[in-house]
Formats: sequence, C-alpha cells, structure tokens
Amino acid sequence: IRCWSNIPFITMPLSRAHGKSFAHRSELKHAKRIVVKLGSAVVTRGDECGLALGRLASIVEQVSMLQNQGREMMIVTSGAVAFGKQRLRHEILLSQSVRQALHSGQSQLKDMAIPVLEARACAAAGQSGLMALYEAMFTQYSICAAQILVTNLDFHDEQKRRNLNGTLHELLRMNIVPIINTNDAVVPPPEPNSDLQGVNVISVKDNDSLAARLAVEMKTDLLIVLSDVEGLFDSPPGSDDAKLIDIFYPGDQQSVTFGTKSRVGMGGMEAKVKAALWALQGGTSVVIANGTHPKISGHVITDIVEGKKVGTFFSEVKPAGPTVEQQGEMARTGGRTLAALQPEQRAEIIYRLADLLTDQREEILLANKKDLEEAENKGRLALPLLKRLSLSTSKLNSLAIGLRQIAASSQDSVGRVIRRTRIAKDLDLEQVTVPIGVLLVIFESRPDCLPQVSALAIASGNGLLLKGGKEAAHSNQILHHLTQEALSIHGVKDAVQLVNTREEVEDLCRLDKLIDLIIPRGSSQLVRNIQKAAKGIPVMGHSEGICHVYVDTDASVEKVTRIIRDSKCEYPAACNALETLLIHRDLLRTPLFDQIIDMLRVEQVKIHAGPKFASYLTFSPSEVKSLRTEYGDLECCIEVVDSVQEAVEHIHKYGSSHTDVIITENEKTAEFFLQHVDSACVFWNASTRFSDGYRFGLGAEVGISTSRIHARGPVGIEGLLTTKWLLRGDNHVVSDFSEHGSMKYLHESLPLPQRNTN
Repeated sequence: IRCWSNIPFITMPLSRAHGKSFAHRSELKHAKRIVVKLGSAVVTRGDECGLALGRLASIVEQVSMLQNQGREMMIVTSGAVAFGKQRLRHEILLSQSVRQALHSGQSQLKDMAIPVLEARACAAAGQSGLMALYEAMFTQYSICAAQILVTNLDFHDEQKRRNLNGTLHELLRMNIVPIINTNDAVVPPPEPNSDLQGVNVISVKDNDSLAARLAVEMKTDLLIVLSDVEGLFDSPPGSDDAKLIDIFYPGDQQSVTFGTKSRVGMGGMEAKVKAALWALQGGTSVVIANGTHPKISGHVITDIVEGKKVGTFFSEVKPAGPTVEQQGEMARTGGRTLAALQPEQRAEIIYRLADLLTDQREEILLANKKDLEEAENKGRLALPLLKRLSLSTSKLNSLAIGLRQIAASSQDSVGRVIRRTRIAKDLDLEQVTVPIGVLLVIFESRPDCLPQVSALAIASGNGLLLKGGKEAAHSNQILHHLTQEALSIHGVKDAVQLVNTREEVEDLCRLDKLIDLIIPRGSSQLVRNIQKAAKGIPVMGHSEGICHVYVDTDASVEKVTRIIRDSKCEYPAACNALETLLIHRDLLRTPLFDQIIDMLRVEQVKIHAGPKFASYLTFSPSEVKSLRTEYGDLECCIEVVDSVQEAVEHIHKYGSSHTDVIITENEKTAEFFLQHVDSACVFWNASTRFSDGYRFGLGAEVGISTSRIHARGPVGIEGLLTTKWLLRGDNHVVSDFSEHGSMKYLHESLPLPQRNTN
C-alpha cells in the first residue's frame, strides 16, 4: 500500500441495511457502496485503438470526489484490449519499418500491412498500461487504486469467491478504490447453462455480467452502468418514435425491442438489461446512462448519485400514479381536445371553477390552514413567503371575480383571425390564433396561482403541468381537484395535471419533447435556476422585480407620499413593489423630502442609502450593498439623481425592466420618462402595484414577463397564444406565378371578421 487519502471525509448519513434496492432516484444520495461499470465504448476512442483519456480523467475525478465524501467506490473497467491494440500496433509498425529499411529501402514502408491482432494478446499487453494510467490519475486526488483480475471460475469456486470478497472488503476498508476487470488474456468461454438462471448464478461472460455479479456479492447499494447511449429506449435508439425509458420495472422487458450491440465490447443493451435486473433482484439499485456525451460525461456519475434524472433507473416499486412523462402526454392530448371545444364550453368550465372556489371555501381554507401550521412548525418559510402561502375568504372572492373576467373575455381568444390576405385569385391566406401547446408552471408558496393559471390555460386551450412547492401541498391538492371537477363537465379532465411525483425542477426543465413553455412564479432565485436548467424550452418571466419610483421636482405633495406608501407598503413581498426610490437633488432638505422620510419611518420601512444620497448626509442610514437589490420586504433604497435623464440612466443600469414610475405634474417631463424608460411597465403618477393582470383587466396573469420576445408585462390569455397560417386554394402551384406563368400575385388585405364583443 503506497498511499492513503489525506482528504478528510465529509460526514454523510450513508449507511443502510442491504437487501432491498432504492425505490426512488431521490434516495440514491444515500448510497454508500457504489460500483461504476465503464463500457468499452466509454473507455476507448472512436477509432477503437487507444483510450479516451479526457473522458477517463473526468470519470476518475467524479469517482474520487465521491470516494472522498466517505463512499466506497469500485470500478469495473474495459479498455485493456484497446490499450493493448494501440501498443502492439505501434510495436509491429516499428519492427516492420526497421526490417524493411534494412532489406528493402524506405520506398516500401508505405506498403506495410497491420496484421489482425488477437484479442487475448492485446489484453495481455494492455492490462499493465491501463492500470498504470488509472494509478497516475487517482494519485492526483490522493487516492490509491488496486487492480483485481477475475474470470468466471473465480465465482464458481467457493474458496476463490471468499478470497475475492475478503480482498475487496479489505481494500475498501483502507480507502482504496478497487479496479476490476475480466482477465481477458486467459478468460475461458462462458458456461452454456449458467446464463442468468437465478439470483445465485450469473455467467461472467462480459463486464456487464461481471459488474452485476460483483455488485450483488459485495452487497452494493448502487450499480452505475455507463454506455454510449442515454439509457434504455422502448425501441432501438435512432429509430422513429424511440423514447428514453426513465424508470424500468421488472417485467417491462416484453415492451422493449433491442437493437444491435455497441460498436465495441462483448455485450449489447439486452445484456445490460439482463445484468441490471439480476442485480436489482439481488438488492442493488441500477442506473444505465451515457458516459460518452461531451455535455454530460463530466458530471454524469455525480448527477446520478445526487438523484438527478439521468439515464434509466431500475426500480422494483411502481408509482401509484402516472409518471411525469405520462402526465405530459395526457396534458398534450387533453389540451388539444380543450382547444377543439367551442369558446362557450371553455368559458363554462372557468365559470364552474369560479363557483367552486366560493362554494368549497371552507374545505380550501381548512387545507390551507394545514399548510400554514406545518410551515410555521418547521420554521422553513420567511414571513414574506408565509404571506404568499396564506389564503383567505377575501382572496378566494377576488380569485372568483378574476376567473369570471377571464371567462367573459375568452370567447374569441382561440381561432381568432388577426390577418387576412388575398394572395391571388381564389388563394386566400389567414393568420389565426392557436394555443402554444403544453405549459409548465412552477410556483412556490402561491396556492392562489393554481386556479388563476388553470383558468388562463383553459381559456387559451393549452395543456398544463403544474408543479407547486411542497409547503402548499394540501392547498394545491384541493384546488387541483376542483379544477379537474370543473374540466370534467366537458370531458377534458386530463388537460390540467398536478405533478406530485418526486421530480426535481431541474429534471422537469429537460422535458423538451413534452413542454413548450415554462413559466416560473416565485423568487428571483427560483427563476434564475429555471432559466439555467431549461434545456431547449423557452422560459417566460422575470428573475427580479427591481421597481423604481422617481420623484421629480414638479411632483405634487399630495400624490408623492400616497403613491410611495402604496408602492412599498401595500404588499412588500410582491414582485411589483417599490425597491428603489429616486429623488431629485433639489428636493433634499425640503418639507416634501421630510414627509417622505417620516412616512417610511411610520410604516417601519428600513432605509438603505445609495452612494450619492449618503454623501449628502452627516449621519446616514446603512449604505446599500448593491443598487441592484430586490428586498421583498419593508426595506428600500433611496438614491439621489440630478435630472430625469439621470433617473432614466439609473433605471437602465440597475433596474430589471419590470415596472418604473415617475411622479410629476410636468407633462413634458413625464412623457420623456414614459418614452425613454425601457421597461415592461412604465407609469405616470400611479403606484407600481398596478402592474398586475387582474388590475389591467386581463382577469389574471400567469406572471409578468420582462423579455422582449412574444409577451411583455402582465401575461394574460393573449400571451399564451401563438399563431398559425391557413392557406385556402384551388389547384394552385408556384410555377403558375413564374415570369411566364399564367397568374399574378395580388397581396390584397382583406377585412377581418367581426369580433364577438359580448
């Protein structure tokens, strides 16, 4: 033993009784003993001659990280044949070049042929070099590695099995990473009648079966099988309609069609599945994942251990309800049926939901009370989040009113013609509104968000996946039940789905085949995390609500304190609450300025001074750490500016393009502010709190968008629609419009059909 790990262990609650595999991915973080199997396609280069050194180094780094957390890591590796092939080819070329140079001259070097190399010889030549490479890499992390070569006979001889088991346990006890491989230099052919015949027998005929056998023998918690495909598909990868299977259960193999084996190595996916099911039966959890993809191979092992949705997870426990993938399909199908309903039918569903909110008020408030009590007992939520979590009779009444507004305004939202053009004679083009598809709305501590968003999705004909925070689980459950009850009157119950599984938000953001738009409702940190995690799915929303109020020299004394109080104190946790107050320099040390400060003190608002404001004061409040801060509480920053132009520049530099206000009686100054501030909402002599879908007359909103594409500001029904083009012709072809064709383009604008304003 040449070295010990000198990196201190991180204390982790890893120990568990072996004998039963983990039921859910989220439990994999508790795995202590882990086997990582590296397939030939993972370890070798694309030319199958030599090792993929960068990929191997990344795998060693991840294994080392987990080992230094106090886990017991083992590696079952391929690669000896490929490494040996590289060495032998080099030796043969060198030998041939010397002989030919001596006997035939340089001119014949180009005619040299490489003989076919026997695999056992390549393995013999490559084993030592492969192990030396592993040792060199692990040494960089102060970890010692040890090589163990095995054959099938080592598992059939009881004494050899005990010796192997004892050796592995001793290595693990000394914090050494065992690196195991089949001894391909001497390995005999597999025994014909011992292939996966039960828990106690498995033929070691490739590294998949070796890893499974080893995992069960060593009572391993987790077996990670890395291959060159993302996991297990329901049909061969690359074929039409092939879908990655997230969770595979024993008995599901009848529904899977296997393709050919990998480009290198002994086993294919069928062999991996057989080995995985055998290990699962022996009490070891299994994940099959891609170890070659350049975007994920650098963290694939740690992602799996953290419980992230990577590859295919083998589980013996089937969930009671549908998977999130199935829910996505149900929302897609239900949304299309919803969009095909008559506008009156969609409105009827929303009216019914509004009635249920008031009729079932007691049940809703009782469920909400449970959430509030649990949150207070656990002490997990800050006061602003507790306020958002709380429901009341007045909130439910306001919700019902908003839903009725949505129902009334949704009569012609889907299928509305917004442009008509006569392309040519008897060739008419229409642009019509259609639903976006399937929306994923992620919200925290906001149970009132659920019926609002559901109503907007119903009105716009979109399927909907809802992911609420666990702090509002009881409230969300009953509100979703009422939503489905309303949907059932026209048989579209599946259009709105509440995700209750243990899906992580990051995993949901990867479902780009199922979700068309993600809308986060919550903290700026939640929004940033979702924007970062979304893979190929657009995110609508804003990461911060840094709203400004600028008090101009021509501001009305009566209006200033009233607007500032409402903007900051009416609901400080809201994203449209005032966070930075900009005051013209000429107003300092005036009665108006004193009134503003006195009002904020009475309202118990903590004041932070901006750099310029602090420079004017002998004794100033605490200087602000950043002018780009969303407080979300009874706190705000005060800063001084010299002009309306400087106020605009400050907003552009430190704001979040959400909502910004000017208070002035000078119309010219106000218009300059309104036209030059580049935010989603810009107001004159009005509170920032008006930036809201309900107050805008949209009925409700799915959120406020600060992006510049598609929808901006409070997003109601219109923001959840896109368009498609309908062209109606009569045997028209493009060649008729060529230079010598018989037809000419007209491109005439046609009148739009009259909208239903009832």
